[in-house]
Amino acid sequence: MSAATAEDIAQAPSTPPVGLRATARIHAVADGRGGTALPLLAGEGPLALRRTRSSSQAEAGVMLVGAMSAPLGGDHLTVEATVGPGAHLSLASAAATLALPGRTGAPARYDVHLTLEDGASVRWLPEPLVSVRGSDLRVRTRVRLAPTARLVLREEQVLGRTGEVPGLLRSRLAVECGGRPLVDQELACGPGAPGGWDGPAGLAGHRALGQLLVVDPAFAEDAPAAAVLGEFAAVTPLAGPAVLVTVLAADALRVRELLDAACRTYGW
Repeated sequence: MSAATAEDIAQAPSTPPVGLRATARIHAVADGRGGTALPLLAGEGPLALRRTRSSSQAEAGVMLVGAMSAPLGGDHLTVEATVGPGAHLSLASAAATLALPGRTGAPARYDVHLTLEDGASVRWLPEPLVSVRGSDLRVRTRVRLAPTARLVLREEQVLGRTGEVPGLLRSRLAVECGGRPLVDQELACGPGAPGGWDGPAGLAGHRALGQLLVVDPAFAEDAPAAAVLGEFAAVTPLAGPAVLVTVLAADALRVRELLDAACRTYGW
């Protein structure tokens, strides 16, 4: 076998660098004593998990702690949580997540997968996601609930830091309850997003947005009414035991104030 020449090496296709891959896994189960145990609590890379004290004895608290800067372009981060029958989990993050540009220009991905079995509940209340100039992030949140499960899910996005244009952000939320679609929606904003994203029919110049989804079997008997919380905040009952609150604001502080008020009204 002849040795490769310098020309052969120069013409050989280069392998593009691969970004970071990391998954955080959580499994919560009822402990038989009115509480919730965590037989699986495992983080990787920038996704470190810490058990925290919860406001309820029945609920296990978990904090997602960023151990390094991520996601950068090309990274793929995943958070997976499975909550067994009768178990209760409160999941939060310690700080805002910054979507940062990478060296290759490849998009980053951040996936959240939640599975709730009969009688389970999850409160997923992360800090805001900040889309930094030059970044390209694709977020996908997928939730599967048993018909008797409960969920409080908050999402907040900030488009750019102070005085900064945002990166490209694509975010999709897909939720199933009892095997039937409850909500499936997608947001795209920033340079490269479909035209009109920042116009009157889109974000209307706002740079902070958020939503709160509450799923509760009790809503099947007593559904929340549609309402307006402010000039750019609305409460929308869904075709199922759920309500969706959407908010636009000039800054993240105002978004949080409105979502916190909605959580006190519709959550637990």
